[in-house]
Formats: sequence, structure tokens, C-alpha cells
Amino acid sequence: MASQFKYILWFEECNKNALSLVGGKNANLGEMVNAGIRVPPGFAVTSKAFEQYMNEAMLWDLVRDTLSDVSVDDIKAVSKAGSTIRQAILSTLIPDEIQKEIITAYASLCEKCDVTDLPVAVRSSATAEDLEDASFAGQQDTYLWIWSNEEVVKATHDCWASLFTDRAIIYRMRVGFPQDGVLISVGIQKMVNSRSAGVMFTLDPVTGDRSKITIDANWGFGESIVQGMVSPDNFIISKNSLSIKQSIIGQKDQRYVAKGCGTIVEPVPSEQQVIPCISVAEVIEIVKMGMLIEKHYGSPQDIEWAVDDDLPFPENIFSTQSRPVTAAGKSDFGKKVMKEEGKSDTDHIIDLMLKGFSK
Repeated sequence: MASQFKYILWFEECNKNALSLVGGKNANLGEMVNAGIRVPPGFAVTSKAFEQYMNEAMLWDLVRDTLSDVSVDDIKAVSKAGSTIRQAILSTLIPDEIQKEIITAYASLCEKCDVTDLPVAVRSSATAEDLEDASFAGQQDTYLWIWSNEEVVKATHDCWASLFTDRAIIYRMRVGFPQDGVLISVGIQKMVNSRSAGVMFTLDPVTGDRSKITIDANWGFGESIVQGMVSPDNFIISKNSLSIKQSIIGQKDQRYVAKGCGTIVEPVPSEQQVIPCISVAEVIEIVKMGMLIEKHYGSPQDIEWAVDDDLPFPENIFSTQSRPVTAAGKSDFGKKVMKEEGKSDTDHIIDLMLKGFSK
């Protein structure tokens, strides 16, 4: 299927060896697909497409010139520079050859799933992301429940521009990473029609106990947990006995759901706020999936999962992302492991800087 493409790789063709082409997120999706983990189908728009686009438009020169004299401590200057770069990217058309490949691959995905205008997640996947020794995850944008040729191409373009958000620019400055040293791929993946979704650590993120798995769960799409919007249901499970050792039902009062081409936040009906959003059987199936993923990688994983409302159990349980837990084994483990896309100390410094600027 891929022989017709110059800038596209299907997830089945992605693995850790393709990191420079598809970025950390897509490489991990490919690893899971090839390991037999249930992952929604999709493809990567490779970093080659982004590099070709940037080179043709001579946008790298703009990036270097715009950021050459900007100090990491001058948030106002960083924000102005980031805005200039993003506007330049978004005002520069994607070459026809690349657009056609994205549209052709999207049509193939629609056909594979037997859905016209298939809703997809369009996710940024930077080439320095989801690595064991880096915390670049969550720096770029993701767009959920996107459909139609035009909107899928537009979301891809938006993901490219998000390589130069204020946060991403500051982060690279602070860790000494060159601004032109990171490329970006984009994952376009069948959207799970999530009844419930959340995150799972294949250890206890507070103690580092690797005999436990922890799950946070909410109604709707998992974005509500990633963004810290709700008090989710929380489960601690023993890997050895597959028994639930602790169950806390959170006040799940908001959820992300599909609305047109995109998502909205809506209130959760009061009767659903006080009951678990996943069953015991689903908890155990999610845990089994987590253990398979951890076994494949040979290290603790931070996994995003979803339960599809349209499919029967257990075919409705999917992994939508996995990344290494980078803080395992450190004395300040509980402080390091955050549920907001694996935030590091540098992230928290950036948060404080950006909040100060916004005032």
C-alpha cells in the first residue's frame, strides 16, 4: 500500500527505527501495532514532508533569524517571535504533492474502516518526543474528531505550526536543543468513539512500585484527564493477582465529546458523575493490555487508552498512545510523574513564566 507514497508511512510500517521519519508518538504506535496490541488504524505524514515544505518555502531561515537574538527569559520577545513564525507557516500553502498524498492516504483509511469522512485524531509527533531521556511530549498540538479532506490537511498544517508554540520554543532553549534541530511528523488515526478514556501507568506513580498498575478514567475523550479538568476515577491493580486493590470514584462532572468537526466540553449528567465510568471487566482488560505493552518495551509505560462505545467487549479496548515513564527510579519520583503529558521540572518553570506573562 505504501509504495505509492513518498511522504506517508502506515502505522504497520512504523517502529523505533523510523523515529527520525515519524517521531516518537507514531513510532510507538507502530511498535504497538506490530506487537499485536489493539491500536486504531492510521498513518504518519513523515517528517520528510515537513522538511521539504520548510526548505521549499525557506522558512528555516525565518526561524533562525527570528529567534537569533531572543532570550529565554524575555517571555514577551519569545511570544512575539513564536507568533511571527507560526503565522509565516500557516500563511504558506502546503505543496500540492504533499496535500494529494495526505488526501489519498486519508481516503484509503476511510475505505479500510468503511466510513465516508472518517473522524480521525490528528496528532503531532516530533522527532525528539516520547524518548526515554527526553520530556518533549505534549509540546505540540493534537486535534480530535477531524473529518473531510480539507479539515485533515488543515489540522496537519496546524500541527506543523505548533512546533513553534511559546512553550516548545522555551523548552528547547532551556534544554539547549537547537530550534532547527527538531522535525515534526503528524499521525492521522481513526478516532475511537470514546464512551470512556484515560491514562494508565504500569507502576504506582507515587511510590514507583512496579508490581502495581494505576488507571485514571473519565467519561468521553481522554483529553479531560490530560488537561487536569476533572477528578477522575482511580484504580490501583495488582499485576500478580489482577485484583483491584483500590478504587476511588471521582467527581467526573465534565467530558470532551464530538461536536461537528471537532470537540466540545459538556457537563456530565449528575447520575453518571457518581458511578464508575469503566466496569471491573474493562479495568482488567485495560491492565492486561498495559502489561503486554510494558513487556514489549521492557520498561514502565505511560499509556493512553479508550473504550469505544460502538464495539463489543473486549474488542472495544484500545491503546491510543504509549511512552516511557522517564522518572522511574528517582528519589523524587512522585513529584516528577505528572498526568499532564509527562511534565518535567522544566515544564513547571515554563508554566510559571507563561502565567506571569499572561497577567
